[in-house]
Amino acid sequence: MTEGFGFPFGCVAAVAALIVADLAGATGHPWYALVTLGSVVLAAAYRSSPAAATGIAVVAWALHTGFVLGRLGSLVFDAPARLAAFVLACALVTGALARAAASTLQVRKPSLRVREPTVRVREFAGRILRVP
Repeated sequence: MTEGFGFPFGCVAAVAALIVADLAGATGHPWYALVTLGSVVLAAAYRSSPAAATGIAVVAWALHTGFVLGRLGSLVFDAPARLAAFVLACALVTGALARAAASTLQVRKPSLRVREPTVRVREFAGRILRVP
C-alpha cells in the first residue's frame, strides 16, 4: 500500500469492519467490534505510515464509541470507551513495532554465483549445436 492512500483505505476498512461486527451482534457484545477494529488498526500500523495509522486508530475509536457503545453517532466517554482507546492504542503500538522489526530483520537471500563458461566449453557447444 502506498503511503498516500493508507488513511483513506484504513478508514474504509474500519467502516467495513464495523458493519460486519454490527451484523454479527456488536451492539450486544462490544468486543466483536473492538476485535475487528483492532485488527484494522494493527494492519494499518504495519502497512502504512505512522501518521496514517494514528488517524485510523482515532477514526476506529470514534466509530466504536459512536455506533457501538453510543447510538446514532453520539460519542461516549465512559469506562468502556477508555478501554476501547487502550485496546486500539495497543494495536497501534504492536503494528508499529512489528513493522520496525520486519524492516530491521529482513532476510537476505544468498547470492548465487554463476560461473562464466570457458572458451573450451563454448567451442564444444558450438560444434555440437551446429546445424548442418
